[in-house]
Amino acid sequence: MYRLHGFCQSGNSYKVAFMLRALGVPWEPVFVDYMAAGVTRDNAWRETVNEMGEAPVLEADGKRLSQSGAILTWLADKHGRFGGRNAEEKYEVLRWLLYDNHKFTSYFATWRFMKSFGAEPPKPDVEAFLKTRINNCFGVVDKHLATQPYIAGDSPTIADMSLCGYLFFPPEESGYDVAAQYPNIGAWLARVRQVPGWCDPYEALPGEQLKPKW
Repeated sequence: MYRLHGFCQSGNSYKVAFMLRALGVPWEPVFVDYMAAGVTRDNAWRETVNEMGEAPVLEADGKRLSQSGAILTWLADKHGRFGGRNAEEKYEVLRWLLYDNHKFTSYFATWRFMKSFGAEPPKPDVEAFLKTRINNCFGVVDKHLATQPYIAGDSPTIADMSLCGYLFFPPEESGYDVAAQYPNIGAWLARVRQVPGWCDPYEALPGEQLKPKW
């Protein structure tokens, strides 16, 4: 039985929940009270769960695994699914996982958090900085998906699960209707919804959906 520490606002936690559901393996969620209690900043939590102070954390085979991209890769290797069918696909999966973690999710998730859950409204210069980079990343991925159905080829992989992690949250949380603004991404998201195990992020993990602040 896998145990996934996370919460429903966390797209990175959702990436791993999606993978576990797609694999059809038994798992249980462990609620991380990040939004109200900020538990990940607690020294005891960091000492016993994750020294990095982040969710998700997957309990597996007597270990606690962290960082969504690393967890997805570990699960794909262990179960022999969604990791790429040959060396070329495995390279593509890794390439896009790194792009997602460094840029695609990084910029967008930061912007969504500031807009929906931050203590104060985003400052205009910060907003401009992030949106320029978000739009560039979306443009890169939209162009990439114009010629193939999934991120790493013609079948879904953990690269898809990683890049889609924050794109199924309500548009009002980010101000982006991604599917409408980027048609190839929109078509891809429709295909991802057909992957067995897909569900809405707020149904996949514990916690309470919160109204955006700004």
